[in-house]
Amino acid sequence: MSGDQASRPPAMSDVAALAGVSHQTVSRVLNDHPSVLPATRQRVLDAIATLGYRRNLAARALVTRRTGTIGVLASGSALFGPTSTLIAIERAARDAGLFVSVATLPQWRAGEVAGVLEHFMTEGVDGVVVIAAHDEAVEAVQAFGTPVPVVMVGPVGLPAPLRSVAVDQYTGARLAVRHLLDLGHRDVTHLAGPLDWFDARRRIEGWHDELTAAGVLAGEPIPGDWSADRGYAVGRELVAGGLPTAVFAANDQLALGLLRAFAEAGVRVPGDVSVVGFDDVDGSAQFFPPLTTVRQEFTALGERCMEVLLAAIAGEEGASAGLIATSVVVRASSGPPRA
Repeated sequence: MSGDQASRPPAMSDVAALAGVSHQTVSRVLNDHPSVLPATRQRVLDAIATLGYRRNLAARALVTRRTGTIGVLASGSALFGPTSTLIAIERAARDAGLFVSVATLPQWRAGEVAGVLEHFMTEGVDGVVVIAAHDEAVEAVQAFGTPVPVVMVGPVGLPAPLRSVAVDQYTGARLAVRHLLDLGHRDVTHLAGPLDWFDARRRIEGWHDELTAAGVLAGEPIPGDWSADRGYAVGRELVAGGLPTAVFAANDQLALGLLRAFAEAGVRVPGDVSVVGFDDVDGSAQFFPPLTTVRQEFTALGERCMEVLLAAIAGEEGASAGLIATSVVVRASSGPPRA
């Protein structure tokens, strides 16, 4: 290597010279083009390793007008669903060869959302993913009007140019209630999540519609949030006021609180009341008793999100996401109603 070469980082031309190939061949290897022979590809990879070559992303962006980076905006919540979604999207983006710039917000005020999105724009992101399944988030993103494609995780049926990817919360709730109906329950109470969340509203609708389809009066759901504390408080209220034969909780944390309240009162689960949750959080199989719950496929959600975003970046109009399926995981917390 000459003195000039030693004083600067290795360039693509240095890789080409060492491997004995053209600059174009090196570019094809870097972009995983299928037309390169395996032996040639290996020579280029060996030269890259020998020289310690690193691709100049800024130069690449000038040529392609893409940075290979996406912005991901999420709530600052430690809730299982949003956190698992963020992890799944980051992994799927990395598998797609993309870098991720992540920002979190504790609240979705329009000004704060606009500030984060504007920062993403200055970074030159190719697209943005917003993980927020409640009303404020959609309103704030719509008000900003980003010049790059945006995929929102959670809501469905958004107006163009926004795109959405979502888990089928509605069918998941219907499956949970169908499981209880098949066991013989006709008194299924729903402990709901917060009503400004899309997920909570869709789970209420699924619970209501499945009971109605079976000819069972649904009544009104019990207002809740996503916390075990709220589940515990509702559990104590149910013990004092009269138990249904089954409770479908909007998430596993609510179910956890219910289980503790019932255990303290000597209420047998599932002998006196069955409990079903939603999410299949890590550790739900170790609740006492192990929790029957609805599983969300977060890996599939992340992959689908990347498919829709990449299609939008490529200029494909109307990329359809569909809904990610859910399934019921049956454990010991659900059983036939008390005689």
